[in-house]
Amino acid sequence: MANPASPSPAQAPAALSQRDQRRNIARLTLAQALAGANSVVVYATGAIIGHALAPAKTLATLPILAFVVGMAASILPAGAIARRHGRRAAFLSGAACGVLVGLLAAVAVMQASFWLFCTAMVFGGAYAAVVLSFRFAAADGVAPPMRARALSFVMGGGVAAGVIGPQLVTHTMHLWPLHLFAATYLAQAGAAVLSALVLAGVRLPLPSREFAASGRPLREIARQPEFITAAICGAVSYMLMNFLMTAAPLAMHLCGHSQEDSNLGLQWHVIAMYLPSFFTGRLIGRFGARRVVGCGLMLTAISAAVGLTGIEVSRFWLTLTLLGVGWNFGFVGASALVLDCHRPEEKTSVQSLNDFLVFSTMAVGSFASGGLLSAYGWNTVLWISFLPVALAGAALLWTARRSGVARRP
Repeated sequence: MANPASPSPAQAPAALSQRDQRRNIARLTLAQALAGANSVVVYATGAIIGHALAPAKTLATLPILAFVVGMAASILPAGAIARRHGRRAAFLSGAACGVLVGLLAAVAVMQASFWLFCTAMVFGGAYAAVVLSFRFAAADGVAPPMRARALSFVMGGGVAAGVIGPQLVTHTMHLWPLHLFAATYLAQAGAAVLSALVLAGVRLPLPSREFAASGRPLREIARQPEFITAAICGAVSYMLMNFLMTAAPLAMHLCGHSQEDSNLGLQWHVIAMYLPSFFTGRLIGRFGARRVVGCGLMLTAISAAVGLTGIEVSRFWLTLTLLGVGWNFGFVGASALVLDCHRPEEKTSVQSLNDFLVFSTMAVGSFASGGLLSAYGWNTVLWISFLPVALAGAALLWTARRSGVARRP
């Protein structure tokens, strides 16, 4: 694994005190729980609302695609805000988008406007993009041996999001009988306001502009085999999670299962996505990030295999649960690999590039899943997911052989 030389201590921003580190991690974890509900609400309702409002049923998952496009398009601007004004400014800008998506989506549902709903999802994607940067922010000002653990702990806040999001949908979707899900998005906007209040107290080191501009050219960093592998594995892990999770609620709906069953399956999926985060960092420290990523890819493949065995509710639930754990190992492990590919002064640029590549790839999966599901069915969606897993596995083996660490972490 690459170990870029660090700048001189005089150039780098001061490390945070233990008290500030603990407070930041606590606030970022709580914000992850509140803000993470945004994505859960979108995935639980986006395809269903799209199916009801779309001019053609093949466009049912277009709102999810708009959400992912919003994520990809917002990564680099959010990184620029973080470099110029600090991460907290980027966080609060994202929270403002979180309020906006809730308000616009509620209006779209009330007016039965498919295109306004898609527009709202773009802002939802912008919010989600900023939320995912919480994991890297947790490592700011933390000693290198503890960075993977801090990153994974903040990701653990998604466990609460996995409960808050589906329950928010279940308990609000019928509050306004004439407009299904309108109250849900108003409640989501309220959760974004609470998240902003929590994030306002985050204290992170703010490097000077000279320090931030002193890194290597981005193209040089991006050519590193380790970075290429990290980006591929992160992209595949997230794309397949999104690919299958986008299609699953609509597939369950088309198979005659209830919205409550779909919400519960999504709840266990999101819990499975984030609960392992409380020990993923320790696993990375003990076995190495590559092995953890490999385990995640294997679990993702197993989840697709389970889905092929039937369309009972229990099969959907097990598929989504295994998919969640596979995503956690794959994505958190790939994020830990990214931390080893850059110097401190390069972090926001490199992390933003990585996330841009990840979410751009996700857009392909989001768009393809709806059309494949409508045209060919759930089993075809599952069969196709094996190909990206094979690609990411090959990338892992490639870098392991190049660095001579095939048999050790």
